[in-house]
Amino acid sequence: MPTAVQDGSEAEPEPHENVGYRGPTACAAAGITYRQLDYWARTGLVEPSVRSAHGSGTQRLYSFRDVVVLKIVKRFLDTGVSLQNIRTAVQHLRERGFSDLERMTLMSDGATVYECTSPDEVHALLQGGQGIFGIAVGVVWRDVESALSQLHGERIDTGETLVRPNPADELARRRNRAV
Repeated sequence: MPTAVQDGSEAEPEPHENVGYRGPTACAAAGITYRQLDYWARTGLVEPSVRSAHGSGTQRLYSFRDVVVLKIVKRFLDTGVSLQNIRTAVQHLRERGFSDLERMTLMSDGATVYECTSPDEVHALLQGGQGIFGIAVGVVWRDVESALSQLHGERIDTGETLVRPNPADELARRRNRAV
């Protein structure tokens, strides 16, 4: 039987990643506005795990996992899940191991968010007869991966900007032809 997502204990540490993403990049990959990103960070819904803003002039830096969670929050909001249930689900996601997220399906009936890790759990939840929707986290993961592969990141250790090739970037195409 799928388990309801609940507030829990201390989060496991996330595996080290070498790349972080600034706010505008995280917004583009997650499909949200900068205003949403800022509000969610200030209210603690989704805070950047790489670097938070410390006063004027500093920029938040989000990990890949943070961007996946941002996109999941966006999908929950789009389907009408309450902010309270989204906060509970986000807390649950923070507590999960990094590799676990890719195999997870989050289901909601609008009142409760459930974690399903097997087709049998999804089927058992559907047997209840109520209307529910699901978010296959692995699909969101791949969407974010694809979006970020076209956007700039930043090396966490050196701060170096990583410019990825973007076939839609006319200026980059011209630079490449000139070389």
